[in-house]
Amino acid sequence: MKSKSDNPINKGMPVIRFLAFILLIGLSCTKEDDKNIDPEGFESIPVTNPVAPLIIDEASGIADSKANTGHLWVQQDSGNPNDIALLAQNGVLLKKIIIKSAVNRDWEDLATGPGPVSGTNYIYLGDIGDNALAASEYNIYRFPEPLSSTDTVFNWEKLTFSYPDGSHDAEAMMVDNATKDIFIITKQDSPSRVYRIPYPQNTTGDNIAIFAGTLSFGGATGAAISNDGTEMLVRTYTSVYYWKKTASQSIEELLASNPVTLETQFEPQGEAICFKNDRSGFFTLSERPSIIAGVNLNFYKRK
Repeated sequence: MKSKSDNPINKGMPVIRFLAFILLIGLSCTKEDDKNIDPEGFESIPVTNPVAPLIIDEASGIADSKANTGHLWVQQDSGNPNDIALLAQNGVLLKKIIIKSAVNRDWEDLATGPGPVSGTNYIYLGDIGDNALAASEYNIYRFPEPLSSTDTVFNWEKLTFSYPDGSHDAEAMMVDNATKDIFIITKQDSPSRVYRIPYPQNTTGDNIAIFAGTLSFGGATGAAISNDGTEMLVRTYTSVYYWKKTASQSIEELLASNPVTLETQFEPQGEAICFKNDRSGFFTLSERPSIIAGVNLNFYKRK
């Protein structure tokens, strides 16, 4: 989540100045990225579905549900309840499910993937944000993906971790389907830094995240890995970056290489991104700044 005090809207910026601010960022981003635009991978104009305001206004992470076909899991960041939303792929909220006794200090990304029980798909909730760089440790909540009939998740594991080099603010997280390792990508560092929490993660003590390299850019606000582990996405407020993995590459090697910049529509405060399970495209979702009437769930189809 972008710090509320850092968001130009919440500083009282007049509407006209804010719209000019959006236009300036959009134009500068287009100029910078033109030479790297992917010419054929995904459509540049998404299928859009509006998300009703006041329902999920601070979406920071999304993941395509494997247990509830046609729905996405969405989580909101600090200041919101300890629940996750099940959102239909047409943008309509089905329900919210409480994660009993979990603390939403600053949930910033959400991923699905394998875990300790073979054949079970898990949700990973990343309590990894730290705008003030004041935390000494961070948490990831892991639990089997619930069905839509569930109202409350009572049982979960808390994976506590710390960095080897002090505090970091992070908003992007992925789970490697092959190794079950967790990858965290920081936001405030320039460029963004990548850390790995290897499997099996300790559920009773501290995990030390291993430094795994840097990206070629900063400001990462969300990340995703495809089900087959061959494609990755990392987004910022202004851009979406794409990598295609070869069989011999590790994730660390892949993320250290130069990505392709995908041509996408500008969002007011874009943080959430995920692949569709069948790899036919990817979804994005933005937080809703206070002066914006509503945001859209976007789906970029593969060409």
